[in-house]
Amino acid sequence: MKLQSRYQESSGVSKKTALDVDGRYNIKWGFDESTITFEVEVETRGYIGFGLSPTGAMSSSDIVIGGVLSGSPYLLDYYTDSNRKVHKDALQSYQLLYGRENDTHTVLAFSRNLQTCDDNDKVITGSTVRVIWAFHAEDVRVSGPVYHGTNRGRKSLRLLNPGTSSSIPAGTAFFDLQNEEVPVPHKDTTYWCQIFKFPELKKKHHIIRIEPMIQKSHENLVHHILLYQCDSDLNKSEINRRHECYHPNMPDSFFTCETVLFAWAIGGEGFTYPPHVGMSIGTSIDPVYVQMEIHFDNPSLQRGIVDNSGLRLYYSPSLRRYDAGVIETGVWVSLYHMLPPGMQDYITEGHCTQECLQESLDSEMPSGIHVFAVLLHAHLAGRAIRARHFRQQVELQPLASDDQFDFNFQEFQPLSQERIILPGDSLITECRYNTKGRMNMTWGGLSTLDEMCLSYLLYYPRVNLTRCESLPEIIGQLKFIGVKEIHEPVTTWPFVIKSPKKYSNLSFTEAMDKYKWTRKRGKAFNDIVRKLPMNVRCSKIGQDEWSIQGVIISPPELKSEQTSAAVVACRNVSEIQCGRSLALLLTACLLLILQTCLHL
Repeated sequence: MKLQSRYQESSGVSKKTALDVDGRYNIKWGFDESTITFEVEVETRGYIGFGLSPTGAMSSSDIVIGGVLSGSPYLLDYYTDSNRKVHKDALQSYQLLYGRENDTHTVLAFSRNLQTCDDNDKVITGSTVRVIWAFHAEDVRVSGPVYHGTNRGRKSLRLLNPGTSSSIPAGTAFFDLQNEEVPVPHKDTTYWCQIFKFPELKKKHHIIRIEPMIQKSHENLVHHILLYQCDSDLNKSEINRRHECYHPNMPDSFFTCETVLFAWAIGGEGFTYPPHVGMSIGTSIDPVYVQMEIHFDNPSLQRGIVDNSGLRLYYSPSLRRYDAGVIETGVWVSLYHMLPPGMQDYITEGHCTQECLQESLDSEMPSGIHVFAVLLHAHLAGRAIRARHFRQQVELQPLASDDQFDFNFQEFQPLSQERIILPGDSLITECRYNTKGRMNMTWGGLSTLDEMCLSYLLYYPRVNLTRCESLPEIIGQLKFIGVKEIHEPVTTWPFVIKSPKKYSNLSFTEAMDKYKWTRKRGKAFNDIVRKLPMNVRCSKIGQDEWSIQGVIISPPELKSEQTSAAVVACRNVSEIQCGRSLALLLTACLLLILQTCLHL
């Protein structure tokens, strides 16, 4: 009981999930500034394995294995090398808190520091973590744990995400925006759109929670859902109109749906707004008609799929203090956002510029806006994303970051402390990509094989700013591969190159693919693109724009990045250990000198 009370005292924020689809392996965890505590409950009377992996595979993982043997709980810290061989860690960083078992299940609780300064342990940060799990019917033998067989798996989690409560007042009204028997096309990527009308209300209400309704077995098919505000003057005949988005035959009414209201992505759960914030509905400036856009990811080209997924929105007449808004920041989605093939580490930067924030916030909210959650978004080549924040060209702590980005796990990150964005601040959404296995250019676009670099900011109070993005100028990118002239006037897309001869009459995308890329050339291209003048996107609600939209400006001169707290912590530990070692050495030398003198 003493050990159990220690778990309860140290667990901090409490979260829980099942790691397998059958609910045989369940964990709950809590954390504070320096420590994380786990409790695992597994359907076995043998050993339990729990680990942190860089890729979701067994190799190079940080593993803890334990169980209850003859009534006594045990726990051992292991790691695996690049060949998946299991080794007992010389530094046992995990602390057993308690363990118990009954006729069917074993329960273990243990804790460790977020940063152990042990090279065999994974540092636990706010980034995505690939958790691996296993169990066996037998306990660990003297020779070590026996192979777990098929009782294993992986799941991506953000262990230090403070999360939002799923609890709302009993009886809270809700409405659903839901597909009805949508036939999913036989292709890898489809964006499906449908127009809905919000409930007619006689007074203002606040939406306080939004949660996905993903059809069972479609969890890997529905990649993300975006909700857009449409023109309030649409004809009622548009209600429930549905069609493939971004299609040549898409209805004209779909083009009026520009303002992002909410975003959900694969792996995410429902989102509950903070108690002082809600999405306003029911007033003259609030959404009336909305478009739900669902991205179906069907890489195996399955046929005959019919989908009924959507969103559920809970709303209340009990108003919160502030109205929430969403700003899309990052790289304007376009073919001008391009990544060379064969790159281990390629960096893209999308600017929400000082000029855009100055103009919009000075006009709308001079005291600034408060960001309370961020969704980071990229596609398959994405490896890491940061939403960076600058004030007077000096970098502050990132709004959000994920150094282990997982395309199949994207969710809003509630901020532990709200961040104020002031007029004149600037933001950069920085994406790191890996295109090592690709033979051709990767283009900015909608397909999962294309790329995006976006961060969606949830904030309050709502202002008339919906997109704050940038796009590098194309001319400098074409000059890099030797393009001298294009056919004008431009009448086709992608536009066609005139000279030099080797690119003559090729589209610019064909020319980029024809260029002989190497890692060195890709690195040089990356360095140039990050310094090119950029086209500013600064959009209002609907199809209106701030005056800075379309202006070409150069990237700002910005000062140093923040140092990782984990690196600093380990540096301090190393310095302390070094100091202690030096002190011990000096003491030993003095004792030796003293003994020599006494002997003389």
